Amino acid sequence: QVQLVESGGGLVQAGGSLRLSCAASSGRAFSTYAMGWFRQAPGKEREFVATISWSPGSTYYADSVKGRFTISRDNAKNTVYLQMNSLKPEDTAVYYCAARPAYGSTNYYYSALQYNYWGQGTQVTVSS
Repeated sequence: QVQLVESGGGLVQAGGSLRLSCAASSGRAFSTYAMGWFRQAPGKEREFVATISWSPGSTYYADSVKGRFTISRDNAKNTVYLQMNSLKPEDTAVYYCAARPAYGSTNYYYSALQYNYWGQGTQVTVSS
């Protein structure tokens, strides 16, 4: 079982930056989990944003955020981050952190169905 708690959301102007954090508590080594960020805007389906593999942490991004967002992890702190730069109004959504066991896997997981554990979400609002 993994508990995930997101933080760092808020209101920012277009062109600004935010850094989201997701702290994990687990009976299993955090480094063995693949981690993902998803987002859901009002009236829309949850969509993939970014994922980072189990240690050492290869990354994969949705085209809509590539070059603007960076996912990273600190296994010593059991935390995954999402640095969001050059934010746009269309980035407005609730952002969710997700985890799945992935030790030894070379796959990227970009479907919400592939994740076992979810945080409660944090709101990001980008004003124009």
